[in-house]
Amino acid sequence: MTVGRLLRTARETLRDAGLRGCLLVRDLDSGDELGIDADVVLPVASLVKVPLAVATVDRIDRGELDGATGITVAPGRVRTPGPTGLSRFRHPATVAIDDLLYLSVAISDEGASDALFALTPPGDVADTLRRFGVDGISVRHRTRDLTDTPAERLAPEVHLAHSLAASATTAGQGHPVAQLDAGRANAGSARAFVELLHALWRPSRIPTAVAARVRELMGDNLLRQRLAPDFSSDASRWSSKTGTVLNLRHEVGVVEHADGQAYAVAALSESTVPAAVQPQAEAALAQVARELHDALRAARG
Repeated sequence: MTVGRLLRTARETLRDAGLRGCLLVRDLDSGDELGIDADVVLPVASLVKVPLAVATVDRIDRGELDGATGITVAPGRVRTPGPTGLSRFRHPATVAIDDLLYLSVAISDEGASDALFALTPPGDVADTLRRFGVDGISVRHRTRDLTDTPAERLAPEVHLAHSLAASATTAGQGHPVAQLDAGRANAGSARAFVELLHALWRPSRIPTAVAARVRELMGDNLLRQRLAPDFSSDASRWSSKTGTVLNLRHEVGVVEHADGQAYAVAALSESTVPAAVQPQAEAALAQVARELHDALRAARG
């Protein structure tokens, strides 16, 4: 199959599943890549927790923070489905910074992430990315804002929130819902996240120990419903972070094969279907990402 036909078929697969997809897959050694709308900037939801982890681990590495320091986190008192971990606790809990990192990345815990943002504010996280030469990711606010969406305010009529999310995006990626407005939310493109993954998995300006710890955290990701079924096997390791809010479904990660080849994958998507549960969309996004990966791997031989 030619590259042109592959990309046309991929777009059709996404469209049939009700998705607007922005994807990029890159061979981390050759630099060869395949993508669809890889430079489109979208709100990134919980993907922002990867830059947050980079900045936090860097401060630990430089001695500004002690990973063993306990941080008392107030209960989240969240009642709507979705948020995990400390966000759903009913009582205060004291957790070490190192363990907050695990909760933030591995189970996408909003409470843990906001405790880390209290130590390293969004502006400082953005500065860290720039210092390491990673551009294109805007870090503007903490993660608690992700849960203050119409889904919470319109509960139990959640379908109304998803109808608004799916129908109100402008051509310039604006949106009346702040979390879905690329100009106000934490935002980035598939290419920007592949650049960050490349810097974490191959020698870069990110210190070796910092990159190794963030790779470890992403390898511990427990949310496996999106790309993991198509990239995990006994002969490969999939390390990733998901991002989900309203009609946004994202995942970025690296697949490392037993033969030594490694590929960065960024799959960002918006659903045009006003529904919270969309297994067909999850499967289609993974299918397209895997097809792009397989084409690159076959070309390498």
